[in-house]
Amino acid sequence: MEGESEFRHWDELIPDALGLIFSNLDLEEKLTVIPRVCKSWGRAVTGPYCWQEIDIEEWCNTSDPDQLERMLQMLITRSSGSLRDLCVSCLHDDRLFSFIAEHAGSLLTLRLPRSEISDSIVEQFAGRLSAITFLDLSYCSKLGARALEAVGKQCKFLEGLCWNMSPFDSGDQISQDDEAHAIATTMPKLKHLEMAYNVLSTESVIEILSSCPELEFLDLRGSWDVKLDDKFLKEKFPRLKVLGPPVTDYYELNDWDDCSDYSDTSEYLAWEFLAGGMGDYDDDTIYDGMWDDEGRLEELELRFYEGFDEDAGVYGWPPSP
Repeated sequence: MEGESEFRHWDELIPDALGLIFSNLDLEEKLTVIPRVCKSWGRAVTGPYCWQEIDIEEWCNTSDPDQLERMLQMLITRSSGSLRDLCVSCLHDDRLFSFIAEHAGSLLTLRLPRSEISDSIVEQFAGRLSAITFLDLSYCSKLGARALEAVGKQCKFLEGLCWNMSPFDSGDQISQDDEAHAIATTMPKLKHLEMAYNVLSTESVIEILSSCPELEFLDLRGSWDVKLDDKFLKEKFPRLKVLGPPVTDYYELNDWDDCSDYSDTSEYLAWEFLAGGMGDYDDDTIYDGMWDDEGRLEELELRFYEGFDEDAGVYGWPPSP
């Protein structure tokens, strides 16, 4: 019609399109900024298109177990079965692993470093992870050969596995040849394998190389007992790149901090969805009184915090502005 703008307003885009756009934003923006802009944006950010990929590993390092559980359950529920990539660390028990597995129908990549999950829970739910192509179980100290065998038997499409150990603990570890044998006998399609700081023998590594003909990368840094001849590798496995056993780089101490210590949040931003409850944005009815003036973007005010009061809320969050 004459006089009508040829451009559509952002709030008129369909939710699926908005969701795909918002999926490129970081976690904090999607949870605390976007829902406050307008009704349509608020609804779009609670839809599945924003949550096909979830990476909260960094956030987990400063959160207590209750916060982590609430966050993970909220985001996975929002994904509505469309979750493809998940990265979360420091799971403190088996319950969250079972919750992830029950919603893993579309999951392709799963990273669970530094998690306290058991062999028995992995054996029980590995079948739910059958579509997985990449799995990271690094620094999961309670897991062993049983878990790896269950994963290998159930996850037939697995092409990448990270099974790294902490260099600070490697001196106290017993032989992990059983874990290497589980990998060799159940994961023939592996292309990428990381086993840094595992206590391995040369024989167990040769078994992996012989049983995984598609292997292209093998990380053996810190596996001091492994002796591989360069000429032998070039002749028998010409496509394979081996990193280590000598260590040519270094690890920052912060990378190995105990995730159970979540008390220091002095540099963390205040997220009101945590202070006020994470369920606040899940119900469309809560928007009815929020957008009386259509929530114009130019009126949006953001406040950030550099420090916390000792008397701030139960989790150390400052009062909401």
